[in-house]
Amino acid sequence: MPRISFRYRFTVLLPAPPDAAYRWATDFRPDDPERLGQVGVRRIERLAPDALILTDTVRDGRATVTKSRLVRLMPERRSWTNTHLTGSRRHSQFLYEISAAGRGRSRLTFTGLQIESAARPPSPRAIATRARSVAREDAAAWRRLARAMGRDLRSWRRA
Repeated sequence: MPRISFRYRFTVLLPAPPDAAYRWATDFRPDDPERLGQVGVRRIERLAPDALILTDTVRDGRATVTKSRLVRLMPERRSWTNTHLTGSRRHSQFLYEISAAGRGRSRLTFTGLQIESAARPPSPRAIATRARSVAREDAAAWRRLARAMGRDLRSWRRA
C-alpha cells in the first residue's frame, strides 16, 4: 500500500499567557483523551525530563485503537514535538509552538507532517483536500482544548 505525506498548519488562540498555556498543554494526564471527546485512557512513560512516550487507547467506532507517540519538550521555546511511533500515521511528526498574543492570551502554531497509507497514489488535488480536512479536524480539537484550558485555569485562579 503506498504511503503519502502532506504538510499542514494552523493557529489557535489560547485563553492564557504563554507560560501558563505551555504548562497546561504539556501537563499530560491519563484522562487527556476525554478532553478531546474520546472514550479511552492515556499511559505516560517518562523517558527523561524532556522526553516521554504517550500511549493512548481509545474507542474508534466499534474498534479499540492504540497509538504511541514520542514527545520531546522544549520549555525554553514553549514548544514540543510529537512523533507517532505506531498506528496508521506512524512516523508522522507535529510541532507545537506557543507565543504571546496580547495581554493574558497566547497563540498555538501547529505545523504537521502527516504520513498515511493510501489505496492508490492520490492526485495532488486530492492530497491538498486531505490536508485541509485534517487541518480543520485538528484545529477543532485544539479549540476544544482551549476551552478546557480556560475552564481549568479559571478554576485554578479561584482556588
